[in-house]
Amino acid sequence: MRDDPDPMPVPPPAPDFDACCGNGCDPCIFDLHDLAMDEYRRALRAWRERHPDVPA
Repeated sequence: MRDDPDPMPVPPPAPDFDACCGNGCDPCIFDLHDLAMDEYRRALRAWRERHPDVPA
């Protein structure tokens, strides 16, 4: 079996709530996760456009 040349994107893992140090870091790990989720959503939209036959 061959690897899929265009696999469906997977969301980034969410950080644990206790992983935040609470010191107001800029960027916070939650800010970084939000940015990664934005990129994931963009990639997923583009992937769905390339694969309209796959149910949502």
